Amino acid sequence: MPEQSNDYRVVVFGAGGVGKSSLVLRFVKGTFRESYIPTIEDTYRQVISCNKNICTLQITDTTGSHQFPAMQRLSISKGHAFILVYSCTSKQSLEELRPIWEVIKEMKGAELPNIPVMLVGNKCDETENREVAVTEGEAESKGWGCNFMETSAKTNHNVKELFQELLNMEKNRNISLQFDSKGKSQLKGTKKIREKCSLM
Repeated sequence: MPEQSNDYRVVVFGAGGVGKSSLVLRFVKGTFRESYIPTIEDTYRQVISCNKNICTLQITDTTGSHQFPAMQRLSISKGHAFILVYSCTSKQSLEELRPIWEVIKEMKGAELPNIPVMLVGNKCDETENREVAVTEGEAESKGWGCNFMETSAKTNHNVKELFQELLNMEKNRNISLQFDSKGKSQLKGTKKIREKCSLM
């Protein structure tokens, strides 16, 4: 299937277990699962408004493993916007984002100032287990020159806001989530696409 020019591709990166899939599933389907199922790569699509036309928001949920650097680079090369997720309960997960950020900077180069990037501290509801203070996340994002938000996929805190804020940061097109009168995303066209992987 050829790439559609009106696709807007958002790529979600982060260490294993920080809640990348939970954030995406909460946003796309409104669901949350307690069990942890590692992801290789999944893509979700949702209809959104772009320059007053219909276009497709394509969200790529990447692996938390470092075993697939070629897939990581391909996702970065195709991505229009990036969500970098760490867990508020793991300082290590924030540190693991730094090499990914370096690859994004290297690959996007001069385009980077125009690319929406959001650093996200997920699991902010787990206050007793917190290892990363809000101020630390904010300081990291300032150093990177990107936006920052804390979320909880479990309690649905800031999940819709995260994606709306990311789309608001897009300077080259006017993009917005389409919401019905009840405030829920219109998800009629949402489907999960399994990526086919083959050894080269």
